[in-house]
Amino acid sequence: MENTIETYQGLITSEYAEQPNFQAVIALSVTVYVQIQSLLNTMIPIFDLSTPPVGNQLDIIGQWVGISRLIENPYSNIFFTWDGTMAQGWDFGIWQSSGNPSAIVSLPDDIYLTLILAKIAQNNWDGTTESIYQTWAMLFPGVTLLIQDYQNMSFAVAIQGIVPDSLTLALLTGGYLVPRPEGIEITEYFVPVNTGPLFAWDCDSASLQGWDTGSWAMEYAPT
Repeated sequence: MENTIETYQGLITSEYAEQPNFQAVIALSVTVYVQIQSLLNTMIPIFDLSTPPVGNQLDIIGQWVGISRLIENPYSNIFFTWDGTMAQGWDFGIWQSSGNPSAIVSLPDDIYLTLILAKIAQNNWDGTTESIYQTWAMLFPGVTLLIQDYQNMSFAVAIQGIVPDSLTLALLTGGYLVPRPEGIEITEYFVPVNTGPLFAWDCDSASLQGWDTGSWAMEYAPT
């Protein structure tokens, strides 16, 4: 409940409650603090990630959590082009602007919001594989993450249920979206060519199936 001048006047003891001059002094004294509280309350929804915020609001949140809209190592080969890779075709490649001739350096709001959420999750990560799955389910509802632990200080990552656009793929293979323990290597990323299950031997689940049903995944090395 938001405080008002009457909130504080209601705290006056009975000895002074009926004295108008005392009431006026209290009103004058607390007015500025009531206004400050009102202003601060209006800022909460502005920076609520479920709203979601846009533009400078995202940039400020990014500073708080420790991730910039300007990606550290700009990626190439993510712009739309004819006869390129699947990730560079229709609905997947990013349109190239005249002021950005070689690589994306400033993320659009929707991708930057995902990156901020991923960074928040990493800041609170407990280091377990189970929490990686929970983080991914929050970032990409309906998209399955699969982790193959090789038991040699490395693991591989596969996703199922979506074919990512070129920029999301670049952030994925760049290590921005999947938490990784210090000293542990992600050796490969496997990305589907459609939204169906991935091919796997001796598996029959919603995410992994065999011949005639499962699809081969495209392999990408970490960047």
